[in-house]
Amino acid sequence: MQVILLGAGHIGWAIAALLHDAGDFQVTVADRDAAALAKVAQLGVATQVVDSSDSNALTSLLGRFDLVINALPYHMAITIATAARTAGIHYFDLTEDVHATHTIRDLAEGATTVFMPQCGLAPGFIGIAAHELAKRFTRVRDVKMRVGALPEFPTNELKYNLTWSVDGLVNEYCHPCEAIRGGKLELVQALEGLEHFSLDGVEYEAFNTSGGLGTLCETLAGRVESLDYKTVRYPGHRTLMKFLLEDLRLKDDQQKLADLMRSAVPSTTQDVVLVFITVSGERDGQFIQEAFSRKIFARDTRRGRLSAIQITTAAGICTAVDLMRAGRLPKAGFVGQESIALGDFLANRFGRAYNPQVRVDAGSELLAAA
Repeated sequence: MQVILLGAGHIGWAIAALLHDAGDFQVTVADRDAAALAKVAQLGVATQVVDSSDSNALTSLLGRFDLVINALPYHMAITIATAARTAGIHYFDLTEDVHATHTIRDLAEGATTVFMPQCGLAPGFIGIAAHELAKRFTRVRDVKMRVGALPEFPTNELKYNLTWSVDGLVNEYCHPCEAIRGGKLELVQALEGLEHFSLDGVEYEAFNTSGGLGTLCETLAGRVESLDYKTVRYPGHRTLMKFLLEDLRLKDDQQKLADLMRSAVPSTTQDVVLVFITVSGERDGQFIQEAFSRKIFARDTRRGRLSAIQITTAAGICTAVDLMRAGRLPKAGFVGQESIALGDFLANRFGRAYNPQVRVDAGSELLAAA
């Protein structure tokens, strides 16, 4: 399968490595940043400089491939999906942006190719796992989805280091969040709904952020009384972010906030991804609760060190693409994450990265391509 991957950042690099070494995909990576492409080229994949804002050049480029993976910032999602529809190829992305996803759904109507956004960690894997748990109940009362991409060794007042897209981070902190309350779809405010919990002896906080639910609200409409998604951080993070966004009014200048965080908050590859889901409801006449949790840490592989967010995000979208290639997903139109069964995801060669029983070192089969 001929794949064009747009975006040569650290997530794009990981996606390219996984697909290239899998052997079933011929991957070309395109970006406007020649320096970033040079790093990707060291993997042995083809590269091409392209300005994704040039719609004619973009559509012409996409027309040479079977499938496009969009690993560019969230604000490019509609542009790339539109070009994919015009070029007549399959489209996959990682966006957490709710508006972009709704627009892509409209673009997918009547399409003869697949349009599958939100294929990363959250949205992405978190929705697949939550949907699987919900299916085990005859009546679902509450679905709580919690995800955090965290530094292993926080040292600053934010108790945070940059592990993924700064633009995406700011976006999810600034926009209303979908939730189901009392059986009805509602919009709740980002950074609200603060709660605290502990897992494996570590204290965390969680609060509303936008986009993590994907299409799960629609999928579970009429079947669940309460459904929400919250981002996990170490205690104290949310208070400082509210100060920046509301008291200093940086919510009105999101680019300034993103630039500030890039210059003042260091990035790290020593991170951990936390996934924590609880579902409560009725089964066999009893009111019960089931939980699902994962902790994925950064790993050293034969390609070098991969951060936890690289592993989980790249594994999510590579699994979706691989299942589509194998005929395990719908062949056309809009495809939500819940179309993937959790068992199929975890059994996939890429999805096995989420299996806590699998240990990955340099030379091991799993993620040996990374």
